Amino acid sequence: MMRSITSARAGKSQMLWKVILLLMLALPTLALDNGLMRTPPMGWMSWERFRCNTDCRTDPKNCISEALFVDMADRLVEDGWLKLGYKYLIIDDCWSFMSRDNKGRLMPDPIRFPNGIHKLARYAHDRELKLGIHANMGKQTCAGYPGTMLDQIEKDAQTFADWEVDMLKFDGCYSNVNEQQKGFPLMSKALNATGRPIAYSCSWPAYRGGLPPSVNYTFLGEICNLWRNYDDIEDSWESVLRIVDWFFQNQDDLQPVSGPGHWNDPDMLIIGNFGLNLEQSQAQMALWAIMAAPLIMSNDLRTLTGEARNILQNKAAIAINQDPLGIQGRRILQDEGHIEVFWRPLSKSASALVFLSRRTDMPYRYHSTLSLLNYTSDSYTAYDVFKDETVSLPSVNTHFTVTINPSGVVMWYVYPDKSLEHAKETGGHPNFQRKYAHASQQRPKHNMAPILL
Repeated sequence: MMRSITSARAGKSQMLWKVILLLMLALPTLALDNGLMRTPPMGWMSWERFRCNTDCRTDPKNCISEALFVDMADRLVEDGWLKLGYKYLIIDDCWSFMSRDNKGRLMPDPIRFPNGIHKLARYAHDRELKLGIHANMGKQTCAGYPGTMLDQIEKDAQTFADWEVDMLKFDGCYSNVNEQQKGFPLMSKALNATGRPIAYSCSWPAYRGGLPPSVNYTFLGEICNLWRNYDDIEDSWESVLRIVDWFFQNQDDLQPVSGPGHWNDPDMLIIGNFGLNLEQSQAQMALWAIMAAPLIMSNDLRTLTGEARNILQNKAAIAINQDPLGIQGRRILQDEGHIEVFWRPLSKSASALVFLSRRTDMPYRYHSTLSLLNYTSDSYTAYDVFKDETVSLPSVNTHFTVTINPSGVVMWYVYPDKSLEHAKETGGHPNFQRKYAHASQQRPKHNMAPILL
């Protein structure tokens, strides 16, 4: 697959340990804002896969119900997702009863959630998971369930705290500009006032066009841990590309505003559903990692194929996504051969590269050098995230060739060889199957810079 390079196939297992060690060396601290989501959140959400299916009589295994979330909680723990960082179990729309209780509080549907949300939160917490829930700024949710009006915000925030919820996704259907301008900040304040650490996902930008000056991202970063910027994802490659195009066409506005504790959210991972093939599934995982995006799956964990599981549980892709610097990547090149190159700076002077093919005809052999991608000095090693191979690049002028399948990617973790020597000196036992710890967040100087389109 590579040409004019030295392949490091011999001793691949030993080299993989070194790559893993480099990816795990620098880790951030909890310090700013509410101290939550210092790396992009990871977990599972119901919406894209299960939508608003409330027909528990004829479709009990797939309806929005307590049983569905118990099933997914069990799968997250028993199938190794939690060990990799997928810890949020998020209830989207359609969980509530069609009216509030006699004290004006939101309440779950008593048939579909017979033990209530608090019991479900305890079930999640007993398994070291965190529970998220959906609410909506406005008279009703997008699916027509009771919404949260301005005078109900404090009551609803306290209700979620009483239920021991860990995350709120606050949507904005059926609300106007003035209600949104008041309501989204008020909910942030109300959640903080409960005294319970509740991560706050606000969809405000998606209702204001997603871009400045209509969206004040500086202010958003002070009140929200993450935010939806753009349209909902659908189960198709066309939808993934539409989202990718929007984010990278607007990267000059969006890239600087994302970081530890405040993330852009391009929406859910749809890997393992029906709309993506293997190459496209790898592409979504790689591009979401480059974007430092939340890794929130929406699929059926009970029926995932081995291919989908391997992509979503790829330890190197996850480590790149969770890099403690939290710098969102950029598209640095669009080639005439319908190849695009994306770059993200990482800790320890490392970086990630993704080569994406927009072609639909055949595999494409893309030739380049690191110098053409604006790398400067040093010799490098590149680890191919999905092929589990390493490539030696003695100079930034060393020619390489990557073969990219139609609508697929090649993803590299690139590090200066001097960083490998540092890893050897540092020592330690690399282990991806543990929760990501938090340590220093200092940003090192990089000896490369992105090409600005």
